[in-house]
Amino acid sequence: MTDDLLATNAVLQGADVVLADNALAPEDVVSGSPRSGIVSLTAVGDAEVGVWELGVGVVQDTEVDEVFVVLSGAATVDFADGTPSLELRAGSIGRLAAGARTTWTVRETLRKVYVA
Repeated sequence: MTDDLLATNAVLQGADVVLADNALAPEDVVSGSPRSGIVSLTAVGDAEVGVWELGVGVVQDTEVDEVFVVLSGAATVDFADGTPSLELRAGSIGRLAAGARTTWTVRETLRKVYVA
């Protein structure tokens, strides 16, 4: 976790948060050479709050239970179980259920704040 949000009454600019490299498993990359980054900012109760980014490409994932707000970028999230796709862009607020198998098609590097 970063110390920036450990104090109360603090603010960060989401676009400026420095992310640690989050290596993708080669078998999860469907196409492209997307880069992933992540940083845990703080905890609220038992929930982790952080920033996550995924570069242009197509990646498969198994989700954790989370709510998120997209800061920038554009992507489509498709679900293996046939759940309707999510179209994401700056300002989108989403919810993902633990265990959902997804395919992320990122057209413009996607950055989001998550609570998981």
